[in-house]
Amino acid sequence: MADYVWHLKTCELFADLSAEQIRRLEVVSRLRRFKARETVYLPTETADSVFLLVSGLVKICHLTPDGKQSTLALVRQGELFGELALLDALQRDEFVEALEPSTVVMIPSDVLLDVMSQASIVGTQITKLVGLRQRRIQRRLQHLLFLSNHDRLVHLLLDLSEQFGIVTTAGVELQVKLSHQELANLIGSTRETVTIILGQLKDEKMLEVTRRRIVLLDREAMALSVQRLPSNINSSRGHQ
Repeated sequence: MADYVWHLKTCELFADLSAEQIRRLEVVSRLRRFKARETVYLPTETADSVFLLVSGLVKICHLTPDGKQSTLALVRQGELFGELALLDALQRDEFVEALEPSTVVMIPSDVLLDVMSQASIVGTQITKLVGLRQRRIQRRLQHLLFLSNHDRLVHLLLDLSEQFGIVTTAGVELQVKLSHQELANLIGSTRETVTIILGQLKDEKMLEVTRRRIVLLDREAMALSVQRLPSNINSSRGHQ
């Protein structure tokens, strides 16, 4: 049980909970570990718990009618997922897979809702987190409808730099390792197309790509190329 308490206490979302509220969550939560490529949950499973990612990286996916995989979002350490269980959803409508060895705490949604009703600041923080993810997903879906493969990939790399980027002497390095196929799943394209576009961006001196390591050499130029305002990156932030 001590591990549960430590993970919950160190999660920024729960930092303002009292010791008693932490204990309430701790006694009903379960700790689970998943190997890379292992499924965390599948569509149609009962939505009765929320997941806190305490280590690793997972992706939220959707299967298209023709059986293809579309990646909706990436979840990093300290974030919740499966949060639709808080909205009285009866079953999951997406599936989640670990991209690397990952540890999660499963929290019953009814208990978390009760704690949220007692600590409004936690409810506000969770709402902001969910809202931010939904905006990212909606923006990505808009890009799928209206932008070229090139522009969709550039927008994705900029999004990833905001979520997982750290400033280095070379540029903004993405602290997440994604294959060309995984990048393709995020923009609704093919691995071959992603490889070609990455090569073009590399030739234009905007990117450095080596063995799934990506550094944005000129992030501002990339943003301007797709008519997007560049945002600030915290130079002290790594992969949390």
